Amino acid sequence: MKLLDGKVAIVTGAARGIGAAIALKFAEHGAHVAFTYVSDSSAEKAAALEARLQQLGVKSKAYKSNAGDFAQSETFVADVLKEFGTIDVCVNNAGISKDNLLLRLTPEQWDDVITINLKSVFNMTKQVIKPMMKAKSGSIVNMSSIIGISGNAGQASYAASKAGIIGFTKSVAKELGSRNIRCNAIAPGFVETDMTHYLKGSSADEFLKKIPLGRFGKAEEIADTTLFLASNMSAYITGQVLSTCGGLNI
Repeated sequence: MKLLDGKVAIVTGAARGIGAAIALKFAEHGAHVAFTYVSDSSAEKAAALEARLQQLGVKSKAYKSNAGDFAQSETFVADVLKEFGTIDVCVNNAGISKDNLLLRLTPEQWDDVITINLKSVFNMTKQVIKPMMKAKSGSIVNMSSIIGISGNAGQASYAASKAGIIGFTKSVAKELGSRNIRCNAIAPGFVETDMTHYLKGSSADEFLKKIPLGRFGKAEEIADTTLFLASNMSAYITGQVLSTCGGLNI
């Protein structure tokens, strides 16, 4: 059974890691996927992913677009609507981290993280709700983090951006529920991706001691959670934060 058969989904920051896993999972379940990447260095991976999704029998297109820039988000969504006709699902996945102790954290580092992680969610959501309101249907899934719930030393900017996503998600859910548009957030724990390359050796052992399931998560497991929230299997769920963290926040 394909849970997103014929639906059109947007996934930001999908050239690699969790975003790529989500795009692939959606395509496997019949969704047509438009996804973004930012840097020229990711162009080759984006093209490869686009081709892989098309091989699954769905329509797919990679767009070079910075979700943290309002004008680019506006253009991107307009292009998707022109190419795909509608937007049923939006996954706000684009994100970065620039970890530093507050004493050493620069204003530029703070602004970069807030822009890419939090402002991007505002930019994209503001654009996609227009066609969703017209259709009186839609699912928005925002990628927060367990750090946005618990905080973490050396990650003040990252924690603030991810906590902001949670507040934004709950507000949007209350605003748009009457239009049958759902908005939920996922709070992953430590997941094996390029962004968590530091999870090695003795430091990894310390993190693992805090995780009841005793292991780090996989990108595919976050993709499964995203699929659930994007599909009608979660039709009566909105404004929620689903922690996919192996029990780290118990």
